Amino acid sequence: MRGQPRDDRGAAASQVIRIVVPHSGSPGKTRLGHAREELSLAMLADVLAVATGVGRTWVVSPEPVADANWIPDPGGGQGAAVEAALREIGAGPVPVVNSDLPCVTAEDVQALASAAAPAIAPAEDGTTNALGLPDASLFAPLYGPGSAERFRAHFERAVFVNRPGLRDDVDTLDDLERLAARCGPNTKAALVSV
Repeated sequence: MRGQPRDDRGAAASQVIRIVVPHSGSPGKTRLGHAREELSLAMLADVLAVATGVGRTWVVSPEPVADANWIPDPGGGQGAAVEAALREIGAGPVPVVNSDLPCVTAEDVQALASAAAPAIAPAEDGTTNALGLPDASLFAPLYGPGSAERFRAHFERAVFVNRPGLRDDVDTLDDLERLAARCGPNTKAALVSV
């Protein structure tokens, strides 16, 4: 049409990436010892710094979170938390990135967001650290031991995403010490004070 500006970027270029970060809250991560609250919040801050740099981010947790849109955790575990967040944000593609990935990068989140098929980032113990959902409706609450394989079986076709920032989750202080050089700045600072 004459006189109208033309936009050749396409729908994908204009689509805002939406990211969900489930966080168990301050009592979580009991195997981190006496500093678990400080370390858990520091890892969350690093994940949020990356996620909010990539797209619009929601955190589902028991307590409000300052640096992202907050969705109250309904209780019932990680699957119920992610379901609540996905109901809130609605249909469409969404990466789900756990809050205990202090080495995650923008490129990691982009890899989840751009996957044409459901993407699963397994942890070394077989659990699931992150998902890339082409549509929120594809989610099923399958977290827990062996969940990476359960998610793979659930999706009609899926890809495993094997990236260090998505693979290396933190459950113990030993995990943090092993990953310390690659951790984000908030986690590094919290480690110094432990």
